[in-house]
Amino acid sequence: LAGACACWAVDNNLTRKVSTHDAMFIACIKGLVAGSVNVTLALTLGAAWPKATTVALAMLTGFAGYGVSLVLFVVALRNLGTARTGAYFSVAPLFGVTLSWLLWPEMPPPLFWVAAALMTLGVWLHIRERHEHPHTHQPLDHTHRHRHDAHHQHEHDFAWDGDEPHTHPHSHAPITHAHAHFPDIHHRHTH
Repeated sequence: LAGACACWAVDNNLTRKVSTHDAMFIACIKGLVAGSVNVTLALTLGAAWPKATTVALAMLTGFAGYGVSLVLFVVALRNLGTARTGAYFSVAPLFGVTLSWLLWPEMPPPLFWVAAALMTLGVWLHIRERHEHPHTHQPLDHTHRHRHDAHHQHEHDFAWDGDEPHTHPHSHAPITHAHAHFPDIHHRHTH
């Protein structure tokens, strides 16, 4: 369990480093690699290839339960940082438990309530935190969906219709200012 959590933490931090790129592309690559490795392991260990309908249903479940979730996770890494994203996504099982109560009303064991309280505390601490100080943004070139806010003051080298948010490669000039911020892609600075 500890090893799996450590690998997940490494994966989250590495994914955060590439989160400035297209979230759907990142999710597709991660899904293709993970799926290929898992299918190869299953076949190597003697599993038989399932029927086409089973494969199709598994792919649909994977798309909804893993693919869409992973795209949202990458966007959250980009905008919130690794710790907050992990804390917020950790409450997902609570929604599953709530749904299961509606389908099969059975009280979870006491350890569940301890875990639920700790997850709630973690999210509450993140929500209450206020991080504000003067900071300097270094020059940065990247592509992501954005609005023309304090961090996105740039000209377009193409005909722009004024729609926001929009996506295109853009450059950030150095800027020094102070405001409340998260460790998003524009606020990964030292203190």
